[in-house]
Amino acid sequence: MHEGVLHPLALFDKPDPLDGPFFEETLYVTPSAASIGDQRRITEAVGRAAEALGLRHGPVHAECRVNGHGVFVLEVAARPIGGLCARVLRFVHSARPGRVSSLEELLLRHALGERPGGWTREPDASGVMMIPIPARGVYRGVSGVERSRAVGGVEDVVMTAKSDQLLVPLPEGASYLGFIFAHGATAEMVAQSLRTAHAHLRFALDPELRVVQSLHGAVQPTGAAAGATGQQERT
Repeated sequence: MHEGVLHPLALFDKPDPLDGPFFEETLYVTPSAASIGDQRRITEAVGRAAEALGLRHGPVHAECRVNGHGVFVLEVAARPIGGLCARVLRFVHSARPGRVSSLEELLLRHALGERPGGWTREPDASGVMMIPIPARGVYRGVSGVERSRAVGGVEDVVMTAKSDQLLVPLPEGASYLGFIFAHGATAEMVAQSLRTAHAHLRFALDPELRVVQSLHGAVQPTGAAAGATGQQERT
């Protein structure tokens, strides 16, 4: 938003079927495959929502559902895109040919008074996969990262989960294992690169070790590591 006017920088599609009642966000790809008319309606809806919230100057992140009944704004927040996802965005300026800038540089320049009108996203398509948690368990590590990075179009694979961390999938959990970044000629090619790279990853998870209180007052583990104690236990 610049002085009350929305200047769209990027419109992402989420090509996976995001069916309720809850779902993981996985793929973000841009440019959008939506029609020019739908893109205009999305931009107009987000602009009206930002105005209704009093957002006039600074970064805006929005989430929408779009179907035959129209554009439904789910979220508008005074922030840029979250996590490491901003790494997929690169911008060029009409007055600086040949130079590519990050989203963070663009936002800092805007905060210092530069107008956003000269900025456009790079011509190539780009995307990110937020790697979902496959099951509940204690994270021990991952294999296949180098094979994943070698997939055409993939720029990097970043694991943010920590060794020995308890991983909790949706709906109780709220985090991801890491991120895969890719660029390509089209959004469809980027999405395929992300899916192929993800297929190479193998995650090592150990079962969560539950702890129970015995009738004798001692805390004892259960499961394979507990062994045969012969004591009566209660949770």
